[in-house]
Amino acid sequence: MLIAFIAEGPQPSSGLIPAAKPTKIPGMDGMVSTLFGYGLWIVVLAGVCATGWGVVKLATSEKNRHGGGSEPFKWMGSGIAAILLAGSLISILNGIAG
Repeated sequence: MLIAFIAEGPQPSSGLIPAAKPTKIPGMDGMVSTLFGYGLWIVVLAGVCATGWGVVKLATSEKNRHGGGSEPFKWMGSGIAAILLAGSLISILNGIAG
């Protein structure tokens, strides 16, 4: 499978975003553990995208009384919540597995 090949291959690391290296969770073996680990990193990236989209909507929104001024804050808030939730789950699982 392509996913198994990607998970077993070398992970490039950059200075800005750490490489997604899911650790094996005790009691979960194989593909399920790997997909769950990568899924949490995808949630973090989705939260970053939602926060960025909220910033773009805030910068380009209408500034009058009927411009729907709370919508960008909904995007930014949900993005930050997704980042915090997935980040805390990643740290908890790494603490359990490590």
